[in-house]
Amino acid sequence: MNTPPLKLGIAIEETWAFFHEIHAYLEARHALDHFGRRRIDPPFFKERSNRFLFRRDLRSFLERNEVVFFEWASELLVEASRLPKRCGIVTRLHRYEMYQWAEAVNWDAVDRIILVSRAKQEEFAARFPMQREKVVVIPEAISLTRFPTVEKQFQGDLGILCHLTPRKRVYELILAFYELSRERPGFRLHLGGGAHVLHGDYYQAMIDLVRRLGLEDRVFFDGNVEDTPEWYRKIDVFISNSYSEGLQVSPLEAIASGCYCLSHRWPGAEEMLPEANLYYSDRELIQRLLEFRDLSREEKRARVEGLQSIVRDRFDVDRIRVQIGTVMEEVGAGWRRGKT
Repeated sequence: MNTPPLKLGIAIEETWAFFHEIHAYLEARHALDHFGRRRIDPPFFKERSNRFLFRRDLRSFLERNEVVFFEWASELLVEASRLPKRCGIVTRLHRYEMYQWAEAVNWDAVDRIILVSRAKQEEFAARFPMQREKVVVIPEAISLTRFPTVEKQFQGDLGILCHLTPRKRVYELILAFYELSRERPGFRLHLGGGAHVLHGDYYQAMIDLVRRLGLEDRVFFDGNVEDTPEWYRKIDVFISNSYSEGLQVSPLEAIASGCYCLSHRWPGAEEMLPEANLYYSDRELIQRLLEFRDLSREEKRARVEGLQSIVRDRFDVDRIRVQIGTVMEEVGAGWRRGKT
């Protein structure tokens, strides 16, 4: 679609971690405008004054753009959806918004809703059946140039990279690793991610568990990982052990970097990995790890390359950002037609 450049607003208050390459693509094609929440410090009525300023600025932001994209379907979208409609609205719902913000959004004011997996599409449609025609599934994506493949000799290094919170089930992974180590020594487990401000007790419980199980020389708390491509280079098998995800990005990065990957069967995991790489129980996880360890080097390489072909075909950001851009351009074209 050869759409003339749009006046395109970008509204993000959460992380930009999944949006940098998409933003660069949009910036090269359209006139971008970014929403920023201002705050003042008057001597009286500070909260009320900032609330008024926020709503006034958001209304002005919507009025001066043809399409506004909300990277997270959260507070900004809630507020914008309840203002008089002045532009096309597109949002991307990753995961957490489904449980914290979705009920507060006036979805009638939203033109397109991008969900990151078919599993989330089904969940959204069940909760908001009148909005199902607005939904488009476009998965999360990664930059293949940022995560080049590095081949190394298998050393038994397992890894997980995430916020160390109960949803990620890292405590349970340590217990599974303990059973694995009793059955077959020689593995090591690397935990990438620091203590979460809301789950300090969970982090301390994991440290205590490792000590009580005598795993201090085989389980490593790597803390917050700044250089993720370098961290993936030391991992042979990446494990996703969550009970809920949108479409987790770190397994895709790990695979692109040359890691094998196994995942608990959280809803949507089958859209990322084949059946042979999924598990429910710790016993299944252990069996899959031992099976992979016992393969020849050539067989291991073939398994990894099979996963990499999936990532290249489905999750390359160079392809995904075009799909997201096309959604915004279609909404923009419709908005222009409606105004003529």
